[in-house]
Amino acid sequence: MDVLIFSCGTGGGHNSAGKAVLEEMQKRGHNVKFLNPYSLRSNKLESVINNTYIKTVQKTPKLFGAIYKAGDLYRKLPFRSPVYFINRGMEKTIHNYLCENHFDVVIMPHIFPGEILTNLRNHGFDVPKTIFIATDYVCIPFTEEIICDAYIAPAEDLVCDFTNRKIPKKKIYPYGIPVKKSFSESISKAAAKEILGLDINKKYIIISGGSMGAGKIEKAISELESAISNRDDIRLAVICGSNAGLYDKLISMDLKKTKIIGSTDKMAVYLHAGEVFITKPGGLSSTEAAVCGIPILHTISIPGCETKNAHYFEKHKMSKLCASPEEIADNAIRFIDNEKYVKEMIFNQKKYISSQAAKSICDLAESICETNLKEKRSP
Repeated sequence: MDVLIFSCGTGGGHNSAGKAVLEEMQKRGHNVKFLNPYSLRSNKLESVINNTYIKTVQKTPKLFGAIYKAGDLYRKLPFRSPVYFINRGMEKTIHNYLCENHFDVVIMPHIFPGEILTNLRNHGFDVPKTIFIATDYVCIPFTEEIICDAYIAPAEDLVCDFTNRKIPKKKIYPYGIPVKKSFSESISKAAAKEILGLDINKKYIIISGGSMGAGKIEKAISELESAISNRDDIRLAVICGSNAGLYDKLISMDLKKTKIIGSTDKMAVYLHAGEVFITKPGGLSSTEAAVCGIPILHTISIPGCETKNAHYFEKHKMSKLCASPEEIADNAIRFIDNEKYVKEMIFNQKKYISSQAAKSICDLAESICETNLKEKRSP
């Protein structure tokens, strides 16, 4: 099977979800191409789109929230969104690429490629079978205007959020958000700490702003350092992601019990090593943590889809949403010292979050392609 995974770097979650499917597809021996569609036009265009999003989230999250809210309002109008028409400019480039390269199925953990391929469909061009993967715990604006053969919903009880937007129920598969196998692997805290060079005799609070290092976490770290000043058994490990400014700022602070990490390819190992995970409520990062089975403290989110993620996790008692640095510090210590509370949260994570989403998506892709091949062969 020839597979194209079309993704974008507007946040690390989309690419991470795509790479989880890539990992499973390659394990099964399929030919897979992972690509940002805008890179086919130019690397500069790809960079502009990615960096514009990242800087908006890091510097002006309220603006991002306003844009998201406008999208939610716009979807009530009886015509297509500006996102659809903007992506029309990619139609010729993508059509030429698909003509020159054979693919049985295109898997999209981002809505932008879905808009491009929908443009192609609406203008009479043949496209391969298509699967869209939602990477947040909500049907984000304009999902309903992309035409796909299958839509992967993050959970069974969120299918109605998609059907309410007129997406056919028969096309919706509540398999969850795919994560790499490393997050579901069994590894002891001691072994994980040894891999990372952490003190095996300490308990670690893992802090992350997501791949972009977004969120005002400096105050939370200062509050945590103060809260654990008399606790020799607790340390902090802060993962800054691609936010070099945050890394430099933390390095300049007088942090006594904090290990500062930039970008890392060992996120799963850090989660296995930790007692508590403090993060903004990104759909992918929250799912990864739940699959690992680590208590989650969600910080105040980027307005929009992350607000929905936080509410979904807290509603199902899979995380605790904290409104202030003081609340973060108080709950982090509570999690470490309250084994009963931790066990309940991890139980709910295992109950509501699937660790097998990548496998299920690959099974579906194989089934769709096999059915399509049989239909082509039948007289």
